[in-house]
Amino acid sequence: MKASDLLVKCLENENVEYIFGIPGEETLDFMESLRTSKIQYVLTRHEQAAAFMADAYGRLTGTAGVCMSTLGPGATNLLTGVADAYLDASPMVAITGQADLKRIHKESHQYIDIVDMCESVTKWNGRIETPEVIPEMVRKAFKLAESEKPGPTHLELPENVAAMKTHEMYVAMIPPIRARRSSPDRQSLRKAADLIEASSFPVILAGHGVVRKAANDQLRQFAELLCIPVVTTFMGKGAVSAKSPSCVGSLGLSNDRQIADVFSKADLILAVGYGLVEYAPKNWNPTIDKKIIHIDFTSSEVDLHYVPEVEIVSDIRESLELLEGMLSTNKKSQCAIDLHADFIGEFERIGRDTTWPVRPPQVLYGIRKVLADSDILVSDVGTGKFWAAKFYPVYDNNTFILSNGFASMGFSLPTAMVAKLVYPGRKVVALSGDGGFLMNVQDLETAVRMKLGMAIVIFNDSSYNLIKWKSMKKFGASYGVDFTNPDFIKLAESFGAVGLRLKTAGDFEPMLREALTRNVPVIIDVPIDYSDNELIYKLL
Repeated sequence: MKASDLLVKCLENENVEYIFGIPGEETLDFMESLRTSKIQYVLTRHEQAAAFMADAYGRLTGTAGVCMSTLGPGATNLLTGVADAYLDASPMVAITGQADLKRIHKESHQYIDIVDMCESVTKWNGRIETPEVIPEMVRKAFKLAESEKPGPTHLELPENVAAMKTHEMYVAMIPPIRARRSSPDRQSLRKAADLIEASSFPVILAGHGVVRKAANDQLRQFAELLCIPVVTTFMGKGAVSAKSPSCVGSLGLSNDRQIADVFSKADLILAVGYGLVEYAPKNWNPTIDKKIIHIDFTSSEVDLHYVPEVEIVSDIRESLELLEGMLSTNKKSQCAIDLHADFIGEFERIGRDTTWPVRPPQVLYGIRKVLADSDILVSDVGTGKFWAAKFYPVYDNNTFILSNGFASMGFSLPTAMVAKLVYPGRKVVALSGDGGFLMNVQDLETAVRMKLGMAIVIFNDSSYNLIKWKSMKKFGASYGVDFTNPDFIKLAESFGAVGLRLKTAGDFEPMLREALTRNVPVIIDVPIDYSDNELIYKLL
């Protein structure tokens, strides 16, 4: 058996469904081994898109997505998506080809040290230097990628190693057994319960860990039973349904109303599944006066503005269930109920507007009316992301996906493709600015080739609006942010997709409904009015 055959068998042993990537000369043996495998190879048009797709697969399924590239420029292209998975805690295994071991000690064509390059954006990575270590290295890569907090790992396969023969005794598979976590510490639970009982205004800050581990039902039950208001991070949207009376919105912008209305009143913060990369604690605890309970799968990061009174390091669902049983106080908070009514009312009031050109809330209101609770909206990075993250109500777990920690443009199209691949029965919408969309437009061909029917809503204003807006706020002027766009209708048609252009505000909802009936991607070109951007800070 060749080393490349053994690698593929180890990937099959990990129940890998898809590998996203682009082949190269240095990965020919691996591709030949993959040709007869049950694993489906998804050829993309750019390695960055392949990495985003693996990132999205990991985020949506909880098991590591796999991407691959060749050496040199293929690996550097892959790196953006790997970094995105690292900061947003998505399980991923990246595989890269490499030059022959006999030439990596010297200056050589296309050679760079990929293992060294990946060091800062992976949980673990290594070079396969002999076939015999493949079963151990593959199992380690998946085990670490999927362990809390999850993230990317990386394996490098030099071309001469891929072609080597391996001894029969080394082809045994290592079973992918997952370790069980220990139960929460009872002393920590008791201390947390006492803090909650003594609190006059506790607030739950729910982060991505709740979404990642599907602890949303347990959190909703806990919050509603005790009538504790819940604010989610942008990554934590869906941790509690927006329909719940305990849900009072999301947090991710400094100086927004959520801080003034909720966090300024709070004397205790229950940080559940929250990571500091999601939203810096100095923004909601600027004077370091909040007592904090940390509930997560891992211990807290060290930060002056985030020093927990107690840490419950265990499974979030079990921690909440046991903590709930220790509490007797009913924190009936009319404040939380009023805030929730305000949250829903503002969304519906502005969303029903028919002004032209449309403003972001009108589009988001239309998307929410068209999509069912379990359908998926993917947001790219830019001004549209902030509107969606603050304004779009999320009703079910893992149905609003965005790039937050790394905040990488070009994220929405490849991620929406994987959402449709993983959940073919659900409707999927990718929301993007014109800048972000064109950063991975080439993989529209991949979506067409795979017959992935989804809608791509493009906010078209011919600028990098988020930078333009911030520049205007800071200097009263902007520079280097304006560009011209292609005709998105003709562009879509040239790829074999469908292109539609919004011409009146009232057409958006029927246009989106029609687009989601197709078995190919449909681009909806939306002329957008960003003049109300300051409302992001004031609404909800």
